[in-house]
Amino acid sequence: MRLAGISVPKRVTPCRKTTVFKQEGYDLMGAAFEVYNELGYGMAEDIYQAALEVELGLRGIPFKPQAELHVFFKGHLLTPKYRPDLLAFGEIVVELKALKEICSEHEAQLFNYMRIARKHVGYLINFGKKGELEWKRFVVDDLHVRTKGSSREH
Repeated sequence: MRLAGISVPKRVTPCRKTTVFKQEGYDLMGAAFEVYNELGYGMAEDIYQAALEVELGLRGIPFKPQAELHVFFKGHLLTPKYRPDLLAFGEIVVELKALKEICSEHEAQLFNYMRIARKHVGYLINFGKKGELEWKRFVVDDLHVRTKGSSREH
């Protein structure tokens, strides 16, 4: 599979059936549906993010907003950092959108965050679609973990 000019391993699958962090995913999506039901569509992404952070807090769901992920190249720390919208339960990368529809470039963005963070589960959640909350769950089996120059969260 190719997403936005990058090759994605065949073991990357958008799915809703896998049991990896299944309950945590249900809890996360319950909070996202509550935000969508309260706010509807058409708001700015930062409004949805702030509302989701409140809802996660009310539900006692642990999360880090804009977790800074260091990126290394050939063992050298790069100045730019990746900042996914949320890191939930310490293991689930969450990328939020407020667009009419999500596309392969958004999936590639989430995949890159997952790869950099070395996290196996990610959710792409779009609050911008009229009439329904659009979302995809991704599970990556093979993160190509390197011992030298690996990326990590700080």
